[in-house]
Amino acid sequence: MSEEVPPQPQPHARPGHGRPIKAEEDDEEEEEDLYDVLVEKSGCKNEHFALLDCMDDNNRDWRKCQHKVKEFQECMKQHAKKHNCK
Repeated sequence: MSEEVPPQPQPHARPGHGRPIKAEEDDEEEEEDLYDVLVEKSGCKNEHFALLDCMDDNNRDWRKCQHKVKEFQECMKQHAKKHNCK
């Protein structure tokens, strides 16, 4: 006999996004967040997560994470330059 699995709490996006991830439905595919897709495609995912981690470590005070903001910004600029984006 199969045992019934208790429902899991709804997952949330990384702190910093401030929005929940759509819960998985049995009949629906999970829709990816456009922002997350763009960051992934840029190649700057590590810089982005480092910035979010810094924000978490510093009580959401972005002023204390300017070095991480600049690293993420520079990575995104390099991506735009490489792909001729404005």
